[in-house]
Amino acid sequence: MTGFWSWLLMGLIAGALGKWIMPGKDPGGIIVTILLGIAGALLGGWIGSVLGVGTVDSFSIGSVLLAVGGALILLFLYRKFKKA
Repeated sequence: MTGFWSWLLMGLIAGALGKWIMPGKDPGGIIVTILLGIAGALLGGWIGSVLGVGTVDSFSIGSVLLAVGGALILLFLYRKFKKA
């Protein structure tokens, strides 16, 4: 159960940092931010493991950067598809 809370916290951090780096008006508020952050953490971890630069498996600077990078990618795509 602690893994679930860790991912939720990492998602919140990644989503909040992603929103801070890429501000804008997005529908959904904090719930969408957390969900994009969690999905971004998964995406960032996957991309990091494919490229061999690391994974999102603990609370470290590298993990947070990968998670935020994934969240930024998803936030960008979310905005592009919401406008279409």
